[in-house]
Amino acid sequence: MDLQLSEEEREIREWVRTFVRKEILPLEPEVLNRERRNERGLPAAELARLQDTAKQAGFFGIQTPVEYGGMGLSAVMSALVEVELGRSFIGFRFAGDADNILYCANDEQRAAYLVPTINGDRKSCFAITEPGAGSDARAIRASARREGDHWVINGEKTFITGANEADFAMVFAVTDPRQDNEGRPVYDGAGVTCFLVDRDRGWKPEPIDTMGEWGPASLVFDNVTVPHANILGEQGKGFELAMQWIGRGRYLLPARALGACERLVEMAIEHASNRVTFGQPIVDRQAIQWMVADSATEIEALRWLTLSAAWQVDAGQDSRQAQSMAKLYGGVKANEIVDRVLQIHGGMGYTRELPVERWYRELRLLRIYEGTDEIQRRTIARNLVKGHASIRGHLG
Repeated sequence: MDLQLSEEEREIREWVRTFVRKEILPLEPEVLNRERRNERGLPAAELARLQDTAKQAGFFGIQTPVEYGGMGLSAVMSALVEVELGRSFIGFRFAGDADNILYCANDEQRAAYLVPTINGDRKSCFAITEPGAGSDARAIRASARREGDHWVINGEKTFITGANEADFAMVFAVTDPRQDNEGRPVYDGAGVTCFLVDRDRGWKPEPIDTMGEWGPASLVFDNVTVPHANILGEQGKGFELAMQWIGRGRYLLPARALGACERLVEMAIEHASNRVTFGQPIVDRQAIQWMVADSATEIEALRWLTLSAAWQVDAGQDSRQAQSMAKLYGGVKANEIVDRVLQIHGGMGYTRELPVERWYRELRLLRIYEGTDEIQRRTIARNLVKGHASIRGHLG
């Protein structure tokens, strides 16, 4: 596996590193103060300023194809960019990227949804999770029935990221219900269709309060009508689109966690070097040194798990096993590392004067979001048992 970066790629990483240090890190105190006032994230104007600054430097559409005005970065470079952005708990993302399944749209849909999303004129959300259909996405019960040239959608979606701000939703509903031999409904992902549903069609987000900055929402569809022309992809083939969305880049989650872990351990070392007890900096204590050593080793392992998965994506290999491993390891170890860092900081780590407790809450989501630890373990084991992957790895 050759991960040597070109000069241009090194310049990209260095620009992002400098951007984070000069533009984003100084805003952290403001975001912490806003949280104390029950306000989430950056003010919209500040976020727009940051994105405009980046765009003027050519950073727009990190993974968007060049033909749509984006940078079209490789998976490895996208991961390295996420690592640098992850060094701040501020959830900043460069503008200009759209959900990968929107590229499956027809020409009219691309003009109405894809291009405006890339340009920042519209915002989308991915609505598949339901109260009874989380990791088991096949169990969705939201339904859509056809009436002439329209479909009528009923059901509820929950924990939908970005729904509070979205102009339209990619909604997955059962259009071709199936029954077993005894006439009972069968929920197995078959007959599911994806619809592009504008907010003004009648759905409303109901915000869900969470322990971190992530502010998802529930969506209620009560006889919401949508034109037949707003089917994304093919009728009854929505589940395949959903899996394509879910698997679009799971390696980016541990990449962002990697950046957080790097910064957290740097903070721990700095604090331990300055904190004196019994006449000696606590960094000289073996108990502290072992926490630092374990964290550094795990960070390096996470780095290679993540970059290996990204490299497989670029190489056109089946990267699902590698991405599941990186996601699982990243979530577990990020939580262990932030816990150690909080412990090293002692009582100050538990306060809101420092961002450690904030990261403690944010990183906990990584073990749930886009596939729980348990689902990743199930996937990894199943791939090995069924021979889809080798214990010797992708080079084996």
